[in-house]
Amino acid sequence: MSTLADVLDNLTQEGQLYETLEDKSLRCYACAHRCLIREGKRGICKVRFNEDGKLRVPWGYIGALQSDPIEKKPFFHVMPGTNALTFGMLGCDYHCGYCQNWLTSQALRDPKSDQSEELVRKITPEGILDIARQSNASVVVSSYNEPLITSEWAVNIFKVVKAAGLMCAFVSNGNATPEVLEFLSPYLSAYKIDLKSMRDKNYRQLGGVLKHVLDSIQRAHELGLWVEIVTLVIPGFNDSNDELWDAARFLNSISPDIPWHVTAFHKDYKMTDPDNTPVKSLLRASEIGREAGLRYVYAGNIPGSVGEYESTFCPNCNQNVIQRTGYTITEYQITSAGKCPHCDTEIPGLWPSDPNQVNLHSVGIPLPIY
Repeated sequence: MSTLADVLDNLTQEGQLYETLEDKSLRCYACAHRCLIREGKRGICKVRFNEDGKLRVPWGYIGALQSDPIEKKPFFHVMPGTNALTFGMLGCDYHCGYCQNWLTSQALRDPKSDQSEELVRKITPEGILDIARQSNASVVVSSYNEPLITSEWAVNIFKVVKAAGLMCAFVSNGNATPEVLEFLSPYLSAYKIDLKSMRDKNYRQLGGVLKHVLDSIQRAHELGLWVEIVTLVIPGFNDSNDELWDAARFLNSISPDIPWHVTAFHKDYKMTDPDNTPVKSLLRASEIGREAGLRYVYAGNIPGSVGEYESTFCPNCNQNVIQRTGYTITEYQITSAGKCPHCDTEIPGLWPSDPNQVNLHSVGIPLPIY
């Protein structure tokens, strides 16, 4: 009887993001762990492994596939009102106790995730493009597990969908290396990064290092990717005023135009002790972001309860240029040139060329896992 490891190991090919060392050892640089992997061993992510001195990486399958409003990613400054086709594989380089996608992300690490074998479906890049067209998607996104550890497969897909005129994006923990960002950047238009905390001790609990994420945010911005940041505000973990100020000031030091999404935590997976995030905490975080100089601050996961922090306002005249409720666009006023129609101020982002084509009052086309 085959195990989940058997199934996944058979769906691999030689990777590109590694260097060979002595004695058939290798060093992987798909993520900032830069795992030294000896022959017959696996990296921290469990899905990249050394076979006879060569790095085998995930290839040719999906573990999740869903069409959603792009606002759900969340991207608020990327093709509003359109659909994003999001695919994922299995595995992660972190072990966050509150992961909502733990069934796919913790494969080969948590035995409870072994049932994710049932989600594995072989597919080709052309097959994903066909589904993207069927769902009228404008963007194809790699997410659900940590996409950095499956970058080679993502790029193989992105080459096909980008050639067909679609945008490509990552939804990632940001634990990247300069090498993997250089590898990805020719194909990516947008990169959403989770800034989980501004305290390194918190990152160590999750399996990461704060500096690696901060460096990735800055580097992705320097590479010209459209970057949006999400901080899941968890009571007692990262919700102090000092920490929220540190996050907002850091982002502002890179660019005040980076959208910062502060989103509500709810009990999930192994983290069931903290209370769910109250609305007042999201409003406090949002106010801190604006006071720190960020021009676009959004509060999420509690639709209809955070007022103006669901919508986009012109930073010059303060007119509402995109009105949202949850993931739904109810009013869109940004011009084809990407400017405020009231004062001609540029609103940074990746906007539709025809504002009249923006889907109002739509929540996207739900698509089951294939």
